[in-house]
Amino acid sequence: MNRRAFLSALPAALYFGTQASLSWAAGSIERARYHKLLVLVELKGGNDGLNTLIPYADPRYYALRPNLAIARAEVRQLDETRGLHPALEALLPIWQAKELALVQGLGYAEPNLSHFRSIEIWETASSSRDYLPEGWLARAFARHPPPKDFAADGVIIAGGDPGPLAGGARSVALASPAEFQRLARLAQAHGHSANPALRHLLRVEQDIVSAAAKLQGERAFRTAFPASDFGRAVASAAQVAALPGQVAVLRLSLAGFDTHRGQPGTHAKLLRDLAEGLAALRAALLEIERWRDTLIVSYAEFGRRPKENHSQGTDHGTASLHFALGGRVKGGLYGSAPALDRLDGEGNLVHTTDFRQLYATVLEDWWGLPSRDVLGGKFPGLGFLRV
Repeated sequence: MNRRAFLSALPAALYFGTQASLSWAAGSIERARYHKLLVLVELKGGNDGLNTLIPYADPRYYALRPNLAIARAEVRQLDETRGLHPALEALLPIWQAKELALVQGLGYAEPNLSHFRSIEIWETASSSRDYLPEGWLARAFARHPPPKDFAADGVIIAGGDPGPLAGGARSVALASPAEFQRLARLAQAHGHSANPALRHLLRVEQDIVSAAAKLQGERAFRTAFPASDFGRAVASAAQVAALPGQVAVLRLSLAGFDTHRGQPGTHAKLLRDLAEGLAALRAALLEIERWRDTLIVSYAEFGRRPKENHSQGTDHGTASLHFALGGRVKGGLYGSAPALDRLDGEGNLVHTTDFRQLYATVLEDWWGLPSRDVLGGKFPGLGFLRV
């Protein structure tokens, strides 16, 4: 190449070199961002926040629940006014390590008491009057995608619908690592087909093949996982988390919180399963040195009514409490507790903290993403993360 040709080609070479460098830098940023794992835990049915974080010093609590209230002597006291249900004993070491945040009074204006509509509101991050077609995480990932070589944007553990990942995110439902690999082998065995509909299904299955190739293998953990269904889901989540840089989100579910009747025993078992499962997940993440890179957040469609019903249970309510835990969490109480002497016209708690503030904290403080477009407005974060 002569000097003139070299000089004329130089701007284009510099342009393409710069573009490649920018692309590499952008990919590095996304990889660093989504190396920080989000684990969502849905408490299906609507958890009773009042019997989870208990206002044991408030006589109105005992007046509203003469049969369901947890006796003051049984409460695991966190401060001079509030404490945890005794079934949450396994979370106390995490609280004492200042790695557990309890976010009080989460809800939204004009609450809807239908399971189906309210969980849709929570999973799409809409107002009660708006209907949005995609989940809040799907919207976030559409604007700021995880790296293309991730196995998936999100993995749904133990089945269930995509929830916050619905409507565009690359999500995979995983009953267990073994089942995931079985689906991959099934897709490979089918090969090609002349049927257009089947070809489409095979393309979808091929995505499973690709994801399975990245998520193969069973790590031998020293951590002992609980024998409950939730404990087994947690064990599967730990297996996926042991392969960092493969997914941005894991979603688990614990069902049974719709406690209209016979609540005391049912709720205690659910909370025990939750606490023991989360404690085991923390132990496993510490074992693989991913605890500081993981944020665990719970959510549900609503809470329960403050006043007990006539069937030893509680009916659909509004505001509730949720958990956030991880190695970068600044433990403590966040948000304001709803006042038991200022219920709404239906006898429900009035929320004090918009649930989208929880999501804004995840998007902005955990991943460093702008939240306004994703959440449809500016919601202040809750400040429970060390950034």
